[in-house]
Amino acid sequence: MFVAGVGYWIRLVGIEAGPLARFDLMPIWWKMAAPTLAVLYPVAGIGLWMAVGWGSVVWVLIAIVEAVMYLGFPELFGSELLRLGFHAAGLSLLGILRLMAWRERRLARGY
Repeated sequence: MFVAGVGYWIRLVGIEAGPLARFDLMPIWWKMAAPTLAVLYPVAGIGLWMAVGWGSVVWVLIAIVEAVMYLGFPELFGSELLRLGFHAAGLSLLGILRLMAWRERRLARGY
């Protein structure tokens, strides 16, 4: 999460070269998406690192935003199926871990 957030910040401040190199050179659709994701990615990373519930909620929000971007508007944002696959795999594993923890708590109570 932190690396992806830094990647978006690199785009915003203009460290890398290319058509999306700086915020003032970006098309309007990237001007809306890049700052949002540059803030949400580190927030999700902190939440996941602290193992609090809102971290996974922010991650789901990021996955929804990027799914809409890359699947709904591929002509504007391109097609980043690998990134969406990362979200799907990671969120699936997180869901499995949460389910296992819930079952463990339930068995500990004697249900």
